[in-house]
Amino acid sequence: MKAHDAMYIDGEWRPAASSGTIPVVDPATEQVIARVPAGTAEDVDAAVRAARAALPGWAATPPAERAAAIAALRDALAARAEEIAATVTAELGAPPKLAAAVHTGLPVTVAGTYAELAATHPFVEKVGNSTVYAEPVGVVAALTPWNYPLHQIVAKVAPALAAGCVTVLKPAEDTPLTAQLFAEAVHEAGLPAGVFNLVTGLGPVAGQALAEHPGVDMVSFTGSTAVGSRIGALAGGAVKRVALELGGKSANVILPSADLARAVAVGVANVMSNSGQTCSAWTRMLVPADRYEEAVALAAEAAAKYTPGDRLGPLVSARQRDRVRGYIEKGIEEGARLVAGGPEAPLETGYYVSPTVFADVTPGMTIAREEIFGPVVSILRYEGEEEALAIANGTEYGLAGAVWGEETEAVAFARRMETGQVDINGGRFNPLAPFGGWKRSGIGRELGAHGLAEYLQTKSLQF
Repeated sequence: MKAHDAMYIDGEWRPAASSGTIPVVDPATEQVIARVPAGTAEDVDAAVRAARAALPGWAATPPAERAAAIAALRDALAARAEEIAATVTAELGAPPKLAAAVHTGLPVTVAGTYAELAATHPFVEKVGNSTVYAEPVGVVAALTPWNYPLHQIVAKVAPALAAGCVTVLKPAEDTPLTAQLFAEAVHEAGLPAGVFNLVTGLGPVAGQALAEHPGVDMVSFTGSTAVGSRIGALAGGAVKRVALELGGKSANVILPSADLARAVAVGVANVMSNSGQTCSAWTRMLVPADRYEEAVALAAEAAAKYTPGDRLGPLVSARQRDRVRGYIEKGIEEGARLVAGGPEAPLETGYYVSPTVFADVTPGMTIAREEIFGPVVSILRYEGEEEALAIANGTEYGLAGAVWGEETEAVAFARRMETGQVDINGGRFNPLAPFGGWKRSGIGRELGAHGLAEYLQTKSLQF
């Protein structure tokens, strides 16, 4: 697997300031497949300085030219689709079909949406006797997670570029190779030097140095709520703008009028996708009490179709695998009924966890309150719509969710949910719709026009 032993700064690959490296491990084989530089504050400073020098020119570039540059980046990513998908499979463990369709295809689509938005967004508008300008925030620190490595990069860098901002990317240390491919695509697309910069490294070192660097105007972070709180504190001390897309514990609410078999099957599939490593996964399935055992049986049957090593990939690391197994053991300890899967290793090699379904879960249990980030479904029963709503809203999170049932009833229920995005009867993902959380699931939105707005600030001139 190809890997650069340098940072991408100011339009070129530069040697890192130190000789330290980070191993990249294939989670299916547990073998080291590459090493990347462990960036330091010195590398971060060089990247931020390059970005600041490039900012005036890129901010002054006409929106149509920025749109053309993003379109060229989209095309460069599309041309590398097979290499990107293979890299995601190698460093994340995503099954090849998922790596191609979701991990590669979706971010290419998202890049295209920002090429169009850059050309069509109203960056200047008249409001009475004022002219209001939407101008770039400035230098953006993009701190991205490992679970959707390319998508999260594109979801931050593309709108920042469209807005006229410049960026410094620090990807997750578990999946840095995809970020290096993105940097290669940026170079091939011909973006001006310094507009995009890449520093690989550890979060507590390179990530913290980037978040608190005085030359950074905004920090966009996706990851855990605990780390997001720390990032917010670092940025807040300097009154920097922040966008935080954090954890989730989303409810999949099955109303009495729902097609139960379809709702359960799609709900289980949603959690098993990406091996459960999705912040918006519908990990809490809420079922009417009078159909509870039927739903439990359907869920166990659906989970059995996700064979580890085939449809279900490994978790990203040994640390993550052990964390998820710990939650499964906690569920058993607290009295939940295990109806599929369990904490035992399903394969001798690889960081795999069996597709797991718990029944008899109550709202106070740990597995019903905390984000597990693995292939684990918790099924809760409810008596009446008000109890279902109380359970759905009864967590500190509010990122996503689903409702199944007669459409009018489902929409009315979804409007009362305290969450940022809800799918009605399996509504498909929309890359133009705003994505982001309520409560401790984050601040700000990604994707579409709302995602672009995060990187803009306004200035009004009165005449």
